[in-house]
Amino acid sequence: MQDEYRTVAREGVHETEISRSRFLCALAPAATEEEAQAFVARVRKEHPTANHNCYAYVIGADASVQKASDDGEPGGTAGVPMLQMLTRREMRYVVAVVTRYFGGVKLGAGGLIRAYGGVVGEALDALGTVTRRRFRLATVTVDHARAGKMENDLRATGRAVRDVRYAEKVTIEIGLPEGDVERFRAWLADVSAGTAGFELGGEAYG
Repeated sequence: MQDEYRTVAREGVHETEISRSRFLCALAPAATEEEAQAFVARVRKEHPTANHNCYAYVIGADASVQKASDDGEPGGTAGVPMLQMLTRREMRYVVAVVTRYFGGVKLGAGGLIRAYGGVVGEALDALGTVTRRRFRLATVTVDHARAGKMENDLRATGRAVRDVRYAEKVTIEIGLPEGDVERFRAWLADVSAGTAGFELGGEAYG
């Protein structure tokens, strides 16, 4: 399993003009293939008069799902170069749709490949990317008297506090890098004088 992956920082659109044709690249994070397909459908609906709405997406931290569509452009001149740009930049959980309004000048196969791949690269630069790292979810259980200080100590030492729940005892959910688990266990026993409970959960990215 990948320890980290990169994805687009936010949803957005980048536009460029090449030989009088307008190319609009819409990018968005997508957690699943269904989300990616829904985004493609949404962009198509927003541009019903466009000549082409070509797309590419990469889903999975290990890039296990990859798909591309030329949407009427000559085979291999649109979706594939878009997909290649995403994989070359090591992007994951991302969908790109390039909408083209034809301006009357034919670009030829080489020109189309450069245009479609290039506008995706420009959009990634414009919108920015983020790196998400794999971590273990864990819960710390403490009594009410220690809870406030424990939460402050966790935040002060740079731990990712994800949730705090108050019941008979206070449960604090945190995220830990895999290599930090044993060191954290020792730290917790020390600061709580052995009174805090600690339970490891599943894995997530953040």
